[in-house]
Amino acid sequence: VQKLQTAVEELKSRYETVLNENERITENKCLEDDEVRDKMEAELKELERACDLLKAAEEKQQGYQEKLMSCERIHAQKCKTLRDLPVQGDSVTSVSSHSLEEEIRNIQKKYEGLKRRLEKMEFQNEELACHLKKEDESLQCSKLQLEEKIAEYNGLTRQLESALEEGRKMVAEELEKMSYKEQALQAKMLVLETEVREKQEEKKKLLCIFHHNEKHYEVCMKELENSLQKSENKNQSIQNYVQFLKASYITMFG
Repeated sequence: VQKLQTAVEELKSRYETVLNENERITENKCLEDDEVRDKMEAELKELERACDLLKAAEEKQQGYQEKLMSCERIHAQKCKTLRDLPVQGDSVTSVSSHSLEEEIRNIQKKYEGLKRRLEKMEFQNEELACHLKKEDESLQCSKLQLEEKIAEYNGLTRQLESALEEGRKMVAEELEKMSYKEQALQAKMLVLETEVREKQEEKKKLLCIFHHNEKHYEVCMKELENSLQKSENKNQSIQNYVQFLKASYITMFG
């Protein structure tokens, strides 16, 4: 029974160890999952922000392109007007010509400025696209790492579940063995208890016989003592009579 109890205690200890290990792994898994999830959420927010910036840049670029096309049309129209001026004659004054040239220079400056801004926006768009690509690669890498961690934890979980099931089976088997042995032990104890009761009854009987014999012995001894006392008294009387006879004989036959 002591060995079975020890075996059960060991199995319980192993079972508790496995449970604690499972809880620890589950907690670590949750912590790492939270860290990876936070990281992925931050990267997703960064990607969303980059996408918003890229979309805004594309909208600005489209607006700049529309303005640039408008400026180009105006510039082309003005150039055409300038080319048509000599054909129309010298009716245009020098002041109007100077004003038109000034307007053309302003349009040209606007055109150059819009062109530079458009080139700058295109460069920024390329940088944003490159950054977006890197963020997407980082996100995919984090996702792959998360999937690997999940697969690893799933494998460990299956191993722990298998160990737990094995521990439960071993505990059940040991408890069943203990139950059988305990039943056999109880049956043996019942037999022993029956034998003890029988021995006690036999002892009581023997004690009664002993006490009866002891009393009988005491009575017999008392009777023997009385008989011995009577015999001694009789012997003493005989001795006294013999002494009397001897004394009488001496007196008579001296």
